[in-house]
Amino acid sequence: MPGGRLTHEDRRKIATWLADGLGYSEMGRRLGRPTSTVTREVARNGGPAGYLADRAQRAAERRARRHRAVRATAPDERQSEEVRRFAEEFATLLAGTGLPRMPCRVFVCLLTSDSGSLTSADLVRRLQVSPASVSKAIGYLESIEVVGRGQDPGGRRERYAIDDDVWGRAWRADAGAHAEVAVAARRGTHIFGSDTPVGARLREMGRFFARISGHMDGDGLTDAAVADALTVIAALVHAARPLTTDDLATALDWPVERAAGALDAIGRRPILSDPLTVERPGRGAYAVTPRPDRLSPVQREALTAGSRSTRRARR
Repeated sequence: MPGGRLTHEDRRKIATWLADGLGYSEMGRRLGRPTSTVTREVARNGGPAGYLADRAQRAAERRARRHRAVRATAPDERQSEEVRRFAEEFATLLAGTGLPRMPCRVFVCLLTSDSGSLTSADLVRRLQVSPASVSKAIGYLESIEVVGRGQDPGGRRERYAIDDDVWGRAWRADAGAHAEVAVAARRGTHIFGSDTPVGARLREMGRFFARISGHMDGDGLTDAAVADALTVIAALVHAARPLTTDDLATALDWPVERAAGALDAIGRRPILSDPLTVERPGRGAYAVTPRPDRLSPVQREALTAGSRSTRRARR
């Protein structure tokens, strides 16, 4: 597994970086973990605004104890030809989403067992593959946190089981990942310019992923979170300069976590800042700029020319 499981110290670092407004991909780089690991860790433990390292660690320890107590159930041996054909077709569909083929086969095998848990020997027998192939596939599935392992009660073999909250966690993590892509695409639009071919493509990409994220996440923002987000936007407009999360918290007399939560809300629902966009022109600082896709190049040029004419007339 890439980097192994997150430690208590890793979770403390994540909490600190969230407060600083660091992106998931940068956190993953610093920890030496996949971005998806950090995204799932935050999503399953209250989201960016509610993530607490100690609470996340206790939750991880509870999951580990639950996995160790996996209930032993006799494997379902009713592997008809129809069932085997379905499992192979389903694994092929999952592989089409980008997952490696063997982990897909192992996952579907666990999914279609009555108990949802099997030993390595069960998997080898059902899939007709080597123990090494099963072990490698299980390692991959554990690294993305969709499968857990526990001791087989009354025996010395380990059993592998599908995590109870795998679907909800994957849904939340994907929604967060799509939101990150949308924010990055909007930033790229600003860098390249919305009137360039690259900027136009990035603008459409940002809109697409923002819609997906909104539909999946349902935003999940309370009225209080929206009010805080609007206050932060007003603060950035009034300051007319980039501000860090700490700057905002100090100026607004808020806890840092509240300011970070408001910035996260803006990222999750970009429409809140329309026709402005909140960007990070400097490391750790935020600023508001007009959305590049609200005005065409011709309109921007006309407004710029009008401003120049007004200044000349005043002279």
